[in-house]
Amino acid sequence: MNFLWPQFLWLLLAVPLLVLLYLWLMRRKKKLALRYASLSIVREAMGAGQTVRRHIPPFLFLLALTAMLIAAARPMAVVVLPSNQQTIILAMDVSGSMRAADVQPNRLVAAQEAAKSFLKELPRTVKVGIVAFAGSAQVAQLPTTNRDDLVTAIDSFQLQRATATGNAIVVSLATLFPDAGIDISDFGPKTRQTGVPIERAGKPPPKEFTPVAPGSYTSAAIIMLTDGQRTTGVDPLDAAKVAAERGVRVYTVGIGTVDGETIGFEGWSMRVRLDEETLKAIANKTNAEYFYAGTATDLKKVYNTLSSRLTVEKKETEISALFAMGAAALALLSAGLSLLWFNRIL
Repeated sequence: MNFLWPQFLWLLLAVPLLVLLYLWLMRRKKKLALRYASLSIVREAMGAGQTVRRHIPPFLFLLALTAMLIAAARPMAVVVLPSNQQTIILAMDVSGSMRAADVQPNRLVAAQEAAKSFLKELPRTVKVGIVAFAGSAQVAQLPTTNRDDLVTAIDSFQLQRATATGNAIVVSLATLFPDAGIDISDFGPKTRQTGVPIERAGKPPPKEFTPVAPGSYTSAAIIMLTDGQRTTGVDPLDAAKVAAERGVRVYTVGIGTVDGETIGFEGWSMRVRLDEETLKAIANKTNAEYFYAGTATDLKKVYNTLSSRLTVEKKETEISALFAMGAAALALLSAGLSLLWFNRIL
């Protein structure tokens, strides 16, 4: 726990002094009681139980005072709070290798079902966009809260050749920041598409921005699922650098064969291998996490985990109000018990 005004903690030294003062007053009262036989008789009649009661209200008041002094120092603590995440982009691999059946019924269907389950877990206020990528990347659905439109976009995936993981990140960023001028053409001649939303056509050049700390932009995040390694397009680490500079986390999910495998269908075969090293590097660079899903069940668990991670967040927050509320409750309880038992406050 940290404190914004730690100098106020010196006031806590008054607490043991008050304890000593209370003990002195009790001893003084006892000496006075011994002078008067009638008071001594009353004291014996009260019994041990009544003696214990006498100390409870002052003890509670002392706790209240301690809590108030801690509140004055403005304590800070890391607490779990609802996230202010407003937009999530699902970037999903639709390359031909997603037809492989090592994840039942096949990788694509498992990914689609997991994504739809993920949508159900998210709060309705969170906008979700869909980016589909293979040899290129396209926005399948602009960010929206309409879950039916999102499910329709997920169900309409068409398999294509090649894998451009870097393009997926760039197009996702261009969707999140349509006025930021994020353009695939700026990453070199390796790609044939711009990835710029049509609504940006004809707009003036965007203003320059100052890079921020990776992961510091909490209003949006990207979740990228892929089963292969980049074969074309933008270098994914270059794209991850742009995401990191804008503070956007890119969570990566790997599905399929890590060691590499030759899969075949419809008369042709291809060698596929999951590039975990790059996916981990993307997640690390953007202050996010990498997840591996070897089965359809694992994939759903990954999405459930991401749902909980993106809807709540750990954040250092001032908790002075909690200590102040606790102090008020203890003070009221102390006064109430004193009135109930002794018809006076303390």
